[in-house]
Amino acid sequence: MKILRPCVLVLIALVARSAQAGEITVAAASDLTFALTEIAQRFEKTTGNKVRLSFGSSGNFFAQIQNGARFDIFFSADVEYPRKLVAGGLAIGSTLQLYGVGRIVLWAPAGSPLDVGKMGMKALLDPSVEKIAIANPAHAPYGRAAKAALENLKLYDQVHSKLVLGENISQTAQFVESGNAQIGILALSLARAPTLKDKGRYWEIPIDSYPRIEQAAVIPTAARDQQVARAFLEYLRTPEAQAILRDYGFQAPPEKP
Repeated sequence: MKILRPCVLVLIALVARSAQAGEITVAAASDLTFALTEIAQRFEKTTGNKVRLSFGSSGNFFAQIQNGARFDIFFSADVEYPRKLVAGGLAIGSTLQLYGVGRIVLWAPAGSPLDVGKMGMKALLDPSVEKIAIANPAHAPYGRAAKAALENLKLYDQVHSKLVLGENISQTAQFVESGNAQIGILALSLARAPTLKDKGRYWEIPIDSYPRIEQAAVIPTAARDQQVARAFLEYLRTPEAQAILRDYGFQAPPEKP
């Protein structure tokens, strides 16, 4: 008798639910804009369920959930926000799931005289650089990682007056793409996205220069459709979904959050 692999069993279960399709609303960190959109589209096609995605900063979504906003899943760019929701009774502890480890990169437009591949972080000190875009460290995990890297590499004091802060990492990318900043520290997942990969060059910032960006998802206790939400988190574990995350530069997470 042929034994089916667990991921195949998950997909069979998902397909079986398609006759009773549901709809979930997902709050997700902006670094997931492209990767999670692809994953959600495949999930919808496979199961018939609908996934409504809302992207923004992890800290802002955390505050919204604390204030009563209803989401079926919260994808954070920082595992600490979901942990705090669980500790406060606002999320279901058993659903807390690490989904990837993020990376930050230095990104400059293709027409820029800055060759970030050769210059690395020294590009930030080039006289042509008047503005450097990073996400706001107050509520964006990628902003905290950027600030930590600048501090650890002894550059923060030299460049902090040039920093412009994006509300989230997507807005940060827009600052550089539009020319409002000459260079920026972005999520690798955005640098690899269709909207940016052909419009600029990037250099991966040494991973030991900033805290590990462990990203996690959790189902809030106020979720309207926990069944579909759980199915979506299970789908995230399938080889298809994992391959999409890898394509956008997410590293496999530790097994336990």
